[in-house]
Amino acid sequence: MIPVRDDLRALEGYHSPQVDVRVRLNTNESPLPPPAAWRDAFAAELSRIEWHRYPDRQATELREAIGAMHGVPADMVFAANGSNEVLQTILLAYAGFGRTVATFEPTYQMHAQIARVVGSTVVEGERNADFTLDPAEMRRVVDAARPHVVFLTSPNNPTGLVEPAERVVELLDIAPGLVVADEAYAQFADWSALSLLDEQRPLVVTRTFSKTWSMAAVRLGYVVGPTWFISELDKVALPYHLDVAKQIAGRLALRFTDEMDDRVRLIVSERERISDAMRSLPIDVTPSGANFVLFRPQTIGGRALWAELLERSILVRDCSGWPRLADCLRVTVGTPAENDEFVAALQEILR
Repeated sequence: MIPVRDDLRALEGYHSPQVDVRVRLNTNESPLPPPAAWRDAFAAELSRIEWHRYPDRQATELREAIGAMHGVPADMVFAANGSNEVLQTILLAYAGFGRTVATFEPTYQMHAQIARVVGSTVVEGERNADFTLDPAEMRRVVDAARPHVVFLTSPNNPTGLVEPAERVVELLDIAPGLVVADEAYAQFADWSALSLLDEQRPLVVTRTFSKTWSMAAVRLGYVVGPTWFISELDKVALPYHLDVAKQIAGRLALRFTDEMDDRVRLIVSERERISDAMRSLPIDVTPSGANFVLFRPQTIGGRALWAELLERSILVRDCSGWPRLADCLRVTVGTPAENDEFVAALQEILR
């Protein structure tokens, strides 16, 4: 057996256990499928694909459509196979061996994971007990580590907290390298770092089609940033990395922004409804700007509550074993009926 790289021996892959349950609320997917009209348009275009030809290497039409949605030119957009491949491409270009990546924990686990896989040194700053980010801690990490890449996730996963605009600006003022605003859940929040983009700022914003566009199965993500940043990503992206079906799926999805906005409003409304319901129980609830809610039961251990919910065929994400998240669980906002079942189960267990 050939040994893996020394620096990878202690790492484990990303895991999100799946169980056969009636109500699955653990992976932050959209509870609703794409519109039927999207399915029909997608099937029609698939029938006309020249399968013996390579796809457009630059994903030109898709990038133009994404750029048009955000009011930027296509050369400020890069798309890849899910936002995780976008993150990997960024780190291959701007991090790697001999370079440092900073995160503020708890946050999305794959930032540190991918950074370590590409050989970077990872420095982890600490959030406050309420999961907010202290500007003094942010400055301490940046001054001490001088990171080449800093991740700031908003809304944060797994906490759901939205980073205030002034915090992003403060970070941009002191960061010596690239600032990556990971906005996988931004459509559910009240502001976006996209408003801060320009050619002079080393700020880039990553997004995904998995959540509001109901396309988790497609695996499509993108980043918007300065043209000088986007041009460097081509050096590390594999040739023809984005297949033709994925390009079609993403381009067609952008025709259905009204439907997307409707489901965002529904999910935000349901998020607030289940948050209010949990606050009426012995539960600490973290305010969320995403499509999920992080919570901690007060009278029962997090793992025990997770097991009680599973006995009722309801699966949420058990975060209780993660650093800094003792007894915490995370629930994805589902359909109104699924949310009703979840709340009723909590009431039964905790009362």
